Amino acid sequence: MSANFQPNTLDSSTESKIVRAACPHDCPDTCAMLVTVEGTRAVRVAGDPDHPVTRGTLCTKVANYEQRTHSPERVKTPLRRVGAKGEGRFVPVSWDEALDEIASRFRALAASPEGAQTILPYSYSGTLGLVQNQSMDRRFFHRLGASLLDRTICATAGAEAYKATIGASIGTDPEAFVGARLILLWGTNTITSNVHLWPFILEAKHRGARVIAIDPRRTRTADSCDEHIAPLPGTDAALALGLMHVIFAEGLEDRDYLERHTVGAEDLRRRASEYAPARVAEICGLEADTIVRLARLYATTRPAVIRMNYGLQRHAGGGMAVRTISCLPAVTGAWRERAGGALLSTSGLFPLNYQALERPDLLPQPQPRTLNMSLLGDVLTKTDDPPVRALYVYNSNPAAVAPEQSKVIEGLRREDLFLVVHELFLTDTTDYADIVIPATTQLEHFDLHKAYGHFYLVINERAIPPLHEAKPNTEVFRLLAARLGFDEACFQDSDEEIARQAIDVDHPALKGITLEALREKGWARLNLAEDFAPFAEGNFPTASGKCELYSETLAAMGLPGAPEFIPPRESRASAPALAARFPLALLTPASHAFLNSSFANLSKQLRQEKRPFVEIHPDDAAARRIADGEQVRVFNERGSCELTALVSTRARPGVVVSPSVWWNKLSPGGTNVNQLTSQGLTDIGRGATFYDALVEVERMNGA
Repeated sequence: MSANFQPNTLDSSTESKIVRAACPHDCPDTCAMLVTVEGTRAVRVAGDPDHPVTRGTLCTKVANYEQRTHSPERVKTPLRRVGAKGEGRFVPVSWDEALDEIASRFRALAASPEGAQTILPYSYSGTLGLVQNQSMDRRFFHRLGASLLDRTICATAGAEAYKATIGASIGTDPEAFVGARLILLWGTNTITSNVHLWPFILEAKHRGARVIAIDPRRTRTADSCDEHIAPLPGTDAALALGLMHVIFAEGLEDRDYLERHTVGAEDLRRRASEYAPARVAEICGLEADTIVRLARLYATTRPAVIRMNYGLQRHAGGGMAVRTISCLPAVTGAWRERAGGALLSTSGLFPLNYQALERPDLLPQPQPRTLNMSLLGDVLTKTDDPPVRALYVYNSNPAAVAPEQSKVIEGLRREDLFLVVHELFLTDTTDYADIVIPATTQLEHFDLHKAYGHFYLVINERAIPPLHEAKPNTEVFRLLAARLGFDEACFQDSDEEIARQAIDVDHPALKGITLEALREKGWARLNLAEDFAPFAEGNFPTASGKCELYSETLAAMGLPGAPEFIPPRESRASAPALAARFPLALLTPASHAFLNSSFANLSKQLRQEKRPFVEIHPDDAAARRIADGEQVRVFNERGSCELTALVSTRARPGVVVSPSVWWNKLSPGGTNVNQLTSQGLTDIGRGATFYDALVEVERMNGA
C-alpha cells in the first residue's frame, strides 16, 4: 500500500475520499481502481499503482468511468412503453408500479399450462462481478423455474476445448511473460483487449524476446511485434498442425515430456503427418517457408509461451482450433519453464463456491429446458416448445450484440413478448421493452471480482449512493422474490454476505483471503507459488492426469479424438457456391474504444472511433471501384449494413474487417454488422460463430 493512501477515509482539507473499486468489464485485466469521491460525486477514476498487473493505468475505455456514471443520458426512473415496439417511447412510472407489473406477468406465466419455462433470463458480461452477475439473479430464476440460459456468446468453444486438452482454464502466469524468449500472440489484439499484459511483453522484448502476432488482420498489436503472420480466418488449427508436422518430422519434440505427461502422442503424430507445410500453406494462405521457419523457432526457443484469446474460436471449427494450439506446449515441453506454456484464461484457478452463489438446488425437478443465447433469434421467433413469452434482459444488449440481428429484432418486436430491460442507458434493446428499469454502475454498488487474465481477487466497494432511482441487480431480484412469495433465506442475503459465501471454500488457494483482508488492501493474490509453473511436472487436471492429445471425451461426442482442422462454415474452400456470390470473409473484432456495445454511446469513445467502418484491401477495393472514405453497403443473405470503407493493407486480400459493436441507432441505416453474422454454432461448446461469415461489398451510389 502506498504510504499516502488512506482507504475510504474523508480528507477534511480536500473534502474528498478514495474508494477501492474494480473494473467490471469483460476483459482479462480486471483492474483494481481508486475512485476519488467528493460529496456524493465521483470525480476521478484511476488504476491502483500498487496492484501488480494494473500498475496505475486504465484503458481508454474505463479511464473516464466517472463520466459514464454521471452521464445525463442515464435511465433515471422506471419506464413503461407507450409507443410501438422499436420506437423507444416511454412514460415514467414508480418502482412499485414496475415491479408489480413484472411480478404479475411472471406469476401468470408460471401458473399457465405452459409454465415458467416461457420466461427466459438473458444476460452476459455487462458486469463480471460475482455478486451482480451471477448470484441473486440465478437464485431468483432457478426458484421461479424459468428456462435456463446457456451463456455461449463469447467463450464456450475455447473454454470447453481447452478443458478437453488441459483439464481446466489454467495456464502460464501473465506476470511470468517477462521471462519468455519467444511469445506468440495468437488471435489476440493485446493492446486493445488485454492491454495490461503488454508491459510484461515489452519487458520481455527489452530482454531479447521475439514477439510474433498471428492474426488475419494487422492490428495495433501486430504493428508493435517483431513479425506478423496473417493466416486466412478460421485456419489456425491447420497452421498449428503444420507446425507440429515439422516439429515431429525433424525430431524437435520433447519425447520425455510426451511419454511422461501426455496421452495420445502417437495419435497426434499421425494426424500432424497429414499436414505438410505445402498443404497448410494452401489452406492458410501463407508461404510454406513461413510455416517451417516458425515451427523451428518455436521448438528450439526456450522459454516459449503462446497467448491465445477468444477471437480465434468464433467460427465453425473454433473449439478444435483452440484445442490444437493448446497441444503445442506439450509437444515441445514448453510447460517445463515458468515463462513457457500457454494462456487462454486463468479463471480455472479460482476455487469459488458457485453452488452457494447460484443455488442450483432451488431448481424444480425435472429441470427446466436450456436455451442457447447464441440462437436468440430462433428462440424468439419459434412458435412452439413452448414459445418464450417473457424475456428479462440485464447485463447485455442483445439487439446490438446477438448474431443474425434481423431475426433477433423480429422476435423483440413480438407484441405477445413481455420484455423487461434493466439498463443504464436507452440502448437498442430498450427500444423494444415494455418495462425499462434503471441500473447502477460499478461505482454505485458492491461487488467482488475474480480475473481471467491474472491471479488476483479484486473487491469493489460502493463509492457513491445510487444516482437517481437506480438499483443494482441484486436488489431488484430481492424485491421481485418478495413479491412472488419466495421465502427461502437466501433471498435475504446482503451483497456482502453473498461475497463471503463465494470465498467460503476450504481450498489452499483461498487460505487467509477474507472479505476484511480484501477491503483493507483492495485485492489479494491467490495462494500460488511465486514461481508457479502449472504443468512443469505434468499433473494436468484431466481425468487421466495428463495432457490429453487424444480425447476420449470428444471422441464419445462424435468429434475427432485427435486434433483436426475443421474449416469455417463459410469460406471459399468450404462453400464455393456461396463464395461465388459473397467472396469476402468478414471479421468483426473488438473496437479499441468500445467494449462490446458498452461505452458505444459516450461522446469520448464515439470521437475516438469516429464512424462505423470496414477495412478492405486495395486489391479488393479496386475490383469494386471503391475509394477510401466512400460509403459502402456490406451484405449477404442475412442482411446488410452501411459502413465507411477504409482502403488498407491492414486487411489481407479476400478479408474485410469491421470493428464492433456499434449501436444500431447510432449507425448509418440503423443496423450494425450483426445483420451479417449467423446463428451457426461452434464444433465444441455450442458457441457463437461471429467470425464465420461471407459478404460482398458495393458502393452505396451503385455507380
